[in-house]
Amino acid sequence: MKAMILAAGRGERMRPLTDERPKPLLKVNGKALIEWHIEALKDAGIRDIIINTSWLGDLIPEYLGDGAYWGVNLTFSQEEQALETAGGIRKALHFFEEQPFIVVNGDVWTDMDYTRIAKAPENSAHIVLVPNPEHHPEGDFCVTEGGRVKSEGEPKLTFSGIGVYHPHVFKELPENEAVPLGPLLRELMAQEEVTYELHEGRWHDIGTPERLQKLNESFQRKLKTIEFNLENDN
Repeated sequence: MKAMILAAGRGERMRPLTDERPKPLLKVNGKALIEWHIEALKDAGIRDIIINTSWLGDLIPEYLGDGAYWGVNLTFSQEEQALETAGGIRKALHFFEEQPFIVVNGDVWTDMDYTRIAKAPENSAHIVLVPNPEHHPEGDFCVTEGGRVKSEGEPKLTFSGIGVYHPHVFKELPENEAVPLGPLLRELMAQEEVTYELHEGRWHDIGTPERLQKLNESFQRKLKTIEFNLENDN
């Protein structure tokens, strides 16, 4: 299976951090966000990865190279203007050679094991949902007892930005046009074509500088302070 990392967004809410570097190159515990995804995909046996770029897009291939450092093969899909999620996937669709593929948002951080989804979905799409974070308490999608995802209903869970898709989902989209993924997923949900799994480990949407700082702080070891009684007991 091949994979795509979405890295074309401007990252407006992350300014000024994204004024001089693309959001996926921001560091978490000393490592670029996108490196975490590359390493996790490689650990799941994924060797061929395409990355779409737009804002300051030249910096990403310059930073990552051809992927040899991680033992993977990296390809880049440059978008003159960001094509949003579904539009970006449509532009890169030839890369997947009619086979199902993984898509990962480049601006999230997670400890998820991608081997859990590195297989063809039974339906058109299989997405990873997470418990609702503090900044998004209303969630995105509802789930059924049969393992399907619905666009309406309660309670809702949050879409992680990670999923596996069949190419036919995007094949009929116009080329080189900005197309969001949300409406497309909702159409598939109405046809009961979307399944899910719940990730209850660590997942962070790096949407603001404050969230990035909080995540980095979570990696810092708290030093244990030991107080010694130096008084003479005699």
